Amino acid sequence: MKMELRVMPTLDLINPATGKKIASLPADDVRSVRQKFAAAHTAQRAWADVPLRARLETIRRFRAAIVRDTDELALTLTTETGKPITQARNELKGLLPRLDFFLEETTGALRPQTVFKDREAKLAEEISWEPLGVVANISAWNYPYFVGCNVIIPALLTGNAVLYKPSEFAAQTGLAIARRLHESGVPEGVLAALIGTGEVGAALLRQPIDGVFFTGSYATGRRIARRVAGRMLKVQLELGGKDPVYVCDDVDVATAAASTADGAFYNNGQSCCSVERIYVHEKIYPAFVAAFVSAVRGFKIGDPRRETTYIGPLTRPAQIAVLDAQVADARKKGATILLGGEQLKNRLNTYAPTVLVDVNHRMDVMREESFGPIIGIMAVKDDAEALALMNDTKYGLTAGVYTSDQKRAQRVLGRVKSGSAYWNCCDRVSPRLPWSGVGHSGVGLTLSRHGIQTFCRPKAWHLREP
Repeated sequence: MKMELRVMPTLDLINPATGKKIASLPADDVRSVRQKFAAAHTAQRAWADVPLRARLETIRRFRAAIVRDTDELALTLTTETGKPITQARNELKGLLPRLDFFLEETTGALRPQTVFKDREAKLAEEISWEPLGVVANISAWNYPYFVGCNVIIPALLTGNAVLYKPSEFAAQTGLAIARRLHESGVPEGVLAALIGTGEVGAALLRQPIDGVFFTGSYATGRRIARRVAGRMLKVQLELGGKDPVYVCDDVDVATAAASTADGAFYNNGQSCCSVERIYVHEKIYPAFVAAFVSAVRGFKIGDPRRETTYIGPLTRPAQIAVLDAQVADARKKGATILLGGEQLKNRLNTYAPTVLVDVNHRMDVMREESFGPIIGIMAVKDDAEALALMNDTKYGLTAGVYTSDQKRAQRVLGRVKSGSAYWNCCDRVSPRLPWSGVGHSGVGLTLSRHGIQTFCRPKAWHLREP
């Protein structure tokens, strides 16, 4: 009887800036996914029994490895995603305070809490926290260190095992994260990277996992929710946004324009919390648009490996067709293109920073997620009109108001449907605050103490002395 040879799949990685193959990685298949789940299921209980102080120490060693290898890791990230090298290093440096937050706050977040005590009846009530078990983390490519570690680190610290599927567009970065966690003392069964495309993610969802934590598009998040429906497991979906900003008539125009331009075009606009539509009070609209265009003209387009580059290639070449379609739709319905509007002919996969005016809510660019270097700017007559337009969306991730009057900002933002609210800033995430969305922007949250406890089941204790 002949033995069948098992042919392992591979994943080819392409540099979006050059179109050349970076590497061909061994990929997972249905069998290897099952094996990794079985190993995680076996290893999880022992990991949960490891004292918290020891788990904390492994993450401290991981943090040290990130600091030590920042330049190497940044270059890998730039090569496979096209993220400009300075922004890649910024992401790695920005990871450190998040790690510090988890290291500082996990002990308190997991401390049992006495919520009631009756000395006469000798009765007490407490809440403790137990790990979910084996959790799946299907992650994104745009900020792989942020969105990956927002799940991986608190999940590990709270005693879970993690099956981590990085995006196929940032697979080397995913492997680099896993490798350094293993080197820091996390057992390989407790944290396993799964390499491949959506088929690997689908195979992961078929395992008897205890939770799934996904970061990505609304369309994919909806498919995941349907696939695990009825299984009574923890489902957390961090999805997209159509994030609005309202610029009031009492701002310093140049400052507001520079800030919102950076919020719209940083990382090529490839962020769920990038500014995607701007409403400007009609009194300052012409001055704001002029200052905004001037700021965008100053963004350096070029090789993402160069220190001066601000705009590099799009990570996913397929997104160019989405941007082209939004520009064509806007132009057909009366929009004016002040900058850009097309792919650059001399730069592979690079879309010219695009500024559209004379826009309205009949246009896709003001309603559908762009996820690229394109923005529509619309004049409004007052705060009420701005608020109505900000809420005219299926999404609800972030919203911002620029004004010198804090009470004015809070009046508007208090009525906006969004998970995060910004006054005189945008495109910002803090580990101390919960990161969540409304509507098509998802369910559940990461970060803050709530984002640590989300990887646990609260256990209710009814305690009566004899």
